Amino acid sequence: MGATGASLRAERAHPDVDVLVFGHSHVPWDSTGPRGMRLLNPGSPTDRRRMPHATYLTLTADDGALHDVRLHELPQRATGSRDS
Repeated sequence: MGATGASLRAERAHPDVDVLVFGHSHVPWDSTGPRGMRLLNPGSPTDRRRMPHATYLTLTADDGALHDVRLHELPQRATGSRDS
């Protein structure tokens, strides 16, 4: 969902949403779309695909606001794993 076009599609599909957490691409993503929607993709903690690290996101949601959004990188697995 890296392109502005994809961000606009997400905002059109979910017009009443402030934050959209999505996955499937395995690509970590934290951005704000052109209309203000926060787009979060935690990546994948198990299958990094073409990414250099397996990842996940943590955050705090408090009183309608997000705080401490953080992308965590996991150490690489031993040689011989299916995505090394």
